[in-house]
Amino acid sequence: MSDLKELSARIDELEARLTFQDDTIETLNATITAQWLKIDALTRQVAALSDRLQEAEAAAPRPANEPPPHY
Repeated sequence: MSDLKELSARIDELEARLTFQDDTIETLNATITAQWLKIDALTRQVAALSDRLQEAEAAAPRPANEPPPHY
């Protein structure tokens, strides 16, 4: 009978660990999903800013030997 109680206690502990691990996995999954969405948005923003910078540089080219305007 003692073996049955010990086995039941071990099963209960394993079930508790599994529940905790499932909760941890769900939390990590939600965090990673949110981070990827943010990374995706930031990547698109950097690409758009890069395009705008290239357009601005092409619209107003500066000769290489011209001193800056503050001289």
